[in-house]
Amino acid sequence: MYSVLDIDTIENKIVPHLPEQKRVSPPCVPLSEIICAILYKLKTGIQWALLPVKSLFSSTILSWQSVYYHFRKFSKRGVWKDCWTKLILTKKVSLDLSSCDLDGSHTPAIKGGEAVGYQGRKKRKTANALYLTDRQGLPLAMSVPEAGNHHDLFEIKTHFGEILASLESANISVDGLFINADSGFDSKELRSICEQNSIKPNFAQNKRNANEDDDLYFDELLYQERYAIERTNAWLDGFRSLLNRFDTTIASWESMNYIAFMVIALRKLKKEKFKRLHYICSVLTLSDN
Repeated sequence: MYSVLDIDTIENKIVPHLPEQKRVSPPCVPLSEIICAILYKLKTGIQWALLPVKSLFSSTILSWQSVYYHFRKFSKRGVWKDCWTKLILTKKVSLDLSSCDLDGSHTPAIKGGEAVGYQGRKKRKTANALYLTDRQGLPLAMSVPEAGNHHDLFEIKTHFGEILASLESANISVDGLFINADSGFDSKELRSICEQNSIKPNFAQNKRNANEDDDLYFDELLYQERYAIERTNAWLDGFRSLLNRFDTTIASWESMNYIAFMVIALRKLKKEKFKRLHYICSVLTLSDN
């Protein structure tokens, strides 16, 4: 059976950040196996009712309803976001905050639901959210989804504030932080918010806002690094449950995103750790020779 993350990684890196369950009797199934089943749903996009539970559990087999119950229980309480915040706190030293990238993403909402609106460019109902990544493309935060009939700057003070609040929860300072964004984010309001928080906006200038008297900072070479967030969007689209939104509630949709953030971070940082170990071993071998 395909696994998104190995059980040891789930047990050691995710489970410790989840709240302790208050139970009279011990659980019949390890929490790591329940998370493994949720990850399978996230990656494949399979319907909850079609989860291959017989292959996902080692001893006692839970029904798909039980797996969904645990997912929804944690989603309603905001546990997945808290888990992501705690995880990123432990991995903060591995983040590259030399600059960050900001972008919006419209996701088709197949079954409608909360925060859904018709988006003319995609010719269907969508939900829109803002995403912030570090220089490596690791997701750092997202805004609360908004109906897709609104552009990226709709209620930008509220939604960008949500991203800043998430960074603050993860103890990530924004003082002096460079943020790349395309011309769709070039607005006086957003630039003012950035200035108030000592953020350096590296936004491509929108021709509609162009003014010869403006002396706005813009680093073309730094802006070219913005491809990283487009790559991150491709990583997120690799999770079939995120490629098209079937969740009708905001809580479930946000939770799926934060779980995907954890998977991307754990995979990426594990790969970087392996590269560093390989490099150290190579250096030691050369020095011995």
